[in-house]
Parts: sequence; C-alpha cells; structure tokens
Amino acid sequence: MKIVMVASEVVPFAKTGGLADVVGALPLALEKQGQDVIIIMPGYKAVHNLKTPAIKNFQEGVSYATIGKNIRVYFIDNEIYFGRDQLYGEKTGDYKDNLERFSYFAKKALELLKVIKFKPDIVHCHDWQSALVPVYLKTTLAEDPFFKQTKTIFTIHNIGYQGLFPKDQLPKTGLDWGVFNTEMLEYYDQINLLKGGIVFSDLINTVSDTYSKEIQTKEFGFGMEGILNKRKADLFGIINGLDYAIWDPSTDKKIVENFSAKDLAGKKAAKADLQKLSKLPVKDTVPLFGIVSRLAQQKGFDILAEGIDAICKMDLQLVILGTGDQKYHDILEAMVKKYPKVISLHIKFDDALAHKIYAGSDIFLMPSKYEPCGLGQMISLRYGTVPLVYKTGGLADTVDDKNGYVFNKYSKDELNKTIKKAIKDFKARKAWQDLMLRGMKCNFSWSAQSKKYIELYEKAKTK
Repeated sequence: MKIVMVASEVVPFAKTGGLADVVGALPLALEKQGQDVIIIMPGYKAVHNLKTPAIKNFQEGVSYATIGKNIRVYFIDNEIYFGRDQLYGEKTGDYKDNLERFSYFAKKALELLKVIKFKPDIVHCHDWQSALVPVYLKTTLAEDPFFKQTKTIFTIHNIGYQGLFPKDQLPKTGLDWGVFNTEMLEYYDQINLLKGGIVFSDLINTVSDTYSKEIQTKEFGFGMEGILNKRKADLFGIINGLDYAIWDPSTDKKIVENFSAKDLAGKKAAKADLQKLSKLPVKDTVPLFGIVSRLAQQKGFDILAEGIDAICKMDLQLVILGTGDQKYHDILEAMVKKYPKVISLHIKFDDALAHKIYAGSDIFLMPSKYEPCGLGQMISLRYGTVPLVYKTGGLADTVDDKNGYVFNKYSKDELNKTIKKAIKDFKARKAWQDLMLRGMKCNFSWSAQSKKYIELYEKAKTK
C-alpha cells in the first residue's frame, strides 16, 4: 500500500508530546512490513536547525530528509508561518494565525502528492493540525481523479486539543460556508478542526481501545461524544507501540548497570544509584516509587496532592521528575522540606534521569485521571518496575493484576489504599520478583501494533 502520514510533529525533527513519537516510529514499522510510506510535516525552524538527518532542498517551499531504509519525510516550508521558535504558540498562548498556518500546511501537503506523483491508498492524519486534509479531500478535491481511490484515517491522540477558531476566519481555509454547520465544522459558533477530521475521515482511531470508548461519553468526550457516537461503527482503538531500541534495560547506556529478565542484578544497582542521586537513604528493603510526568490534574496530581502527606508517612521512598502547575510544585516542595528522607523532587525535564527512574524504581506511579495511551507504564514494565495506575484509557488496556496494580475509583483514598497494598506485597520478595518478570515479558512493540494499523488501512479501503 501507498501510505502518507500527515502530522504536525515527528521525532526526530520536532516534538512537543507523544504524537511525535508515534509518527516517528509507526512509519518505520510499516516499512518493515513492506509498505510504501512517506511523511509530510511543517518545516519548522527546529527542523532546519538539525544537523542530522540531513535536510535537502526539493523545490521552492519543500525540503526533505530520509529515515529508515527509504522513507522520505517532506517538510512544507514557509518562513512566515513556520520560521518560529515554537510549534504552536508562545507562553502567552497559541499563535493567532494557527488556522492560516495549518490550512496552508494541509493544502500544500495535498499539492505535493501530485508533484511527486505519489497516489496514496491511505492518507493517515494525526490530530487537529492535519484535520483539514480529509476535509479538503471530501470537498474541494472531491472530483479530483488523482485522489479517487484515496481513503483517510484520522487518529485522535488527545481529544482535549481540538483546534478552535472564530467563525469569521473560515475564508482563510478556502472552504465554502456550506461546511459551517452543526454536522460538519461548526461547534458553538466556532470552527472546530478536530470535528472536521472526525466527520470527513473514512475511519477514526484513538491510541487505545478503552480510550476509544471513553471519548464517546460526556465525561471524556470534550463535547465530541455526540458526533463520535454517530460514527461509532467507524471508530477503533490501537494502543501505541514502544520503541524497544530506546527503552531496553539490557542495552540502556543511561543507567548505571544493565540488566534483563534473565539477570536482575543490575536492577538493584540501578535502585542504589537512583537513591544516591536523589539524596535518599540507600535501602533495598524499602520500596522506591517513581514518577515521570507533567505535574497536572490530568496526570492525577489532584488526588496525589490530597494524599501526599499520608503517603510520605508510609514505609516508602518517592522520586518525582517533571514540571507543570505551580500549585503542585509548591505542595511537593513543602513535602520535601517536611520529609527529606522520603521524597525527592526534580522540577525539570531530564531524559537521562527519566531512564534512571524507570530502571531504579520498584513501583511506577501513574494515577492519571485520563490517559489516551500512556507510555510510562509500558516503559516501566520493560524495566521490571511495577506500574500502579488508575483504570483509564491505555492504562486499563496495558496494566492488570497480573503485571501491576490498578485502582478503579478515582480518589485519594483508593490511591493510598493501593499504595499500601503494593508496599505490603513488596515485602514478599519471591512473589514480587514473579510480578516483575511477568511485566518484563509484556510486548508492546511497534512491530505488533503496525500490523493492526495495516488491518485498519485495509478496512478503510473497503469504505
């Protein structure tokens, strides 16, 4: 199949979140399955500042690089729109011309396919920034013979981000006012690009099976539950893969000593290293809990903050890495002063430390209120660090009582009760090691997940 990935960020070129990881890894796995894949993304300033992979000029307004064996990544260049320090906005808020920027990107992406004579079977779009691609294909390009056989898949990575704009900006998209109605792009008298992607794509998917069901409810649908319920027959969930070339304790160069399911000695060394680095007492008999996260309500920090004083009085240690809302910074910093031998806080982004936390912790805490997919729990499983999660989204699809701990009611009391159970179980060392080893055998590779995407593409071709 000829497959085009259209996305606003792709590893290793530009990244703000998990979307970039997915669009960087999935095409490589698809190529290994014999698919013909190209990627199209904006040519940001960050892209052109890269030393490797080499960026080459293709034509006016388009450059490219190559990843994998022969995957071309095309960049839609425009100094006015994309020659900026950030991808979507500054600290003061989103760029005011984002509708113009991503309309331009979508139009130019489709124009480029004709220039390079790449007639796609599937155009796979990701999140609101690429949502106008399926809209254009079903409206302004509906009669274009070049795209006659082309089908579209739209992946929702996080439904909380929708691309909302004032309705008077619609002419900037080049679309007719006929699309501005409640069944198409209109949403409370605004333009909603994500809604356009949902309505005009042939199939829709999300990054876990549970999340695909959750977003059809009022609690998690962010206003899109109605339109998603109408299209429930075309809505699927595929859990994200994990790049085991990066996340593998047997080869990880960022941890003090390598280890594997066959030889766990290095796990003990990793724990001692993390305790020293975090200025915590070096004790093997005390369970060390790790968190690598954005410090935000969505990630469970509301119930964690409510229960943190009681947690710090338990027989445990806690290492937290991340940045986020100031109120959580303040609460956690106060706890560090009160319990310096129990809790260690690192308010920053630090990839090397993240690796050390995944490797050196006994238990990985991830009490997210909602989590479309989540990678932290998959990484922790590979590193023999037992995940403790709230039953939501991708966490519900990857963690159960055979490889971790799951609490079903989102509350401080349930979180603390589950932490207490994990501490108690940790003392039974043989049973604990069995739990660790079951987790280490879990396989969330992109190789497995890419086959599910190929099945989805085949399904789209029959639409």
